Amino acid sequence: MSSNKIKVLIVDDSAVVRQALAQIFNSSSMLEVIGTASDPYIAASKIKSMVPDVITLDVEMPRMDGITFLKKIMSQHPIPVVIISSLTAKGTETSLKALEYGAIDIITKPQLRTKEFFEESRIKIIDVVKAAAHARTKRKTKFETVAKLSADAVIKNTGYSRSMIKTTEKVVAIGASTGGTEAIRELLTVLPLDCPGIVIVQHMPELFTKSFANRLNEICRITVKEAENGDSIIRGRALIAPGNKHLLINRSGARYYVEVKDGELVNRHRPSVDVLFRSVSRFAGPNAIGVILTGMGDDGARGLLEMREAGAATIAQDEKSCVVFGMPREAIKLEAADKVMPLDQISGAFLRLATT
Repeated sequence: MSSNKIKVLIVDDSAVVRQALAQIFNSSSMLEVIGTASDPYIAASKIKSMVPDVITLDVEMPRMDGITFLKKIMSQHPIPVVIISSLTAKGTETSLKALEYGAIDIITKPQLRTKEFFEESRIKIIDVVKAAAHARTKRKTKFETVAKLSADAVIKNTGYSRSMIKTTEKVVAIGASTGGTEAIRELLTVLPLDCPGIVIVQHMPELFTKSFANRLNEICRITVKEAENGDSIIRGRALIAPGNKHLLINRSGARYYVEVKDGELVNRHRPSVDVLFRSVSRFAGPNAIGVILTGMGDDGARGLLEMREAGAATIAQDEKSCVVFGMPREAIKLEAADKVMPLDQISGAFLRLATT
């Protein structure tokens, strides 16, 4: 057993799911399945002999549910946990609760619809588990080379129109991945009703974004909703990109609105932060503020640079407050961020910038 590999323990009551996940993880040279368990009691006994780097955990199981097991792990021996969820209303709600209790991320159970769909699913699942391991150990992980498309696959870089009139209305564009759900919650819950319009890409599976938006809408003063094609970007409202769809902004006169589109994976993601940021640089330019938050990889780094070059104000979350300092670090390396600051200062910063 190679000590350099990320050791994964799979906990799921379905033998079919356990087998499918094991095949996916073992297809990566960076991951190694050290065991599987049909319920948390069996998982607990296996952890005694070998502690995994990451646990993938179903939330709906007999004998002990995944949430109860997650609480025990976090209180006794914290290990990065990735929730494996079904695409059901109950599954999405329970999985979002798991994030609040300390789970690193959510992925959906692999489903073999087509060869292309399964390959996309495989890439996403492997990347999430790698990110979870990185969040815990802060070690440098050597990533395999995977074909990675840029934002060109969805929106061409024609640059910002310098003839565009600078308006008093600002657009705030936020991008996040691993650890981003809690970071976004912290940002949005402190915002006043008259805050500038916000568009958000959070890497999250299909259907989960609607539950995530609804949950935020219940606890925030502003309105939060999953974006629909043609929605206007207005004060006091945040629009969250639907899972498995790209989100772009456009402009008609003084009105900003969103477009929700299909397309290729960009930086191995759909929605992609780079796609959103590029559209913001083109159609909002200096009327925009870009924010890049915690997350693995480099999605959004080049897009944030394009925003800055178009005259937008740009902010990156600092390393200390990130769950994974990947996306912000890459943006900082490109000199895409005007400011680097802790998460708890970012809302106040973009509110001040919106008034200048």
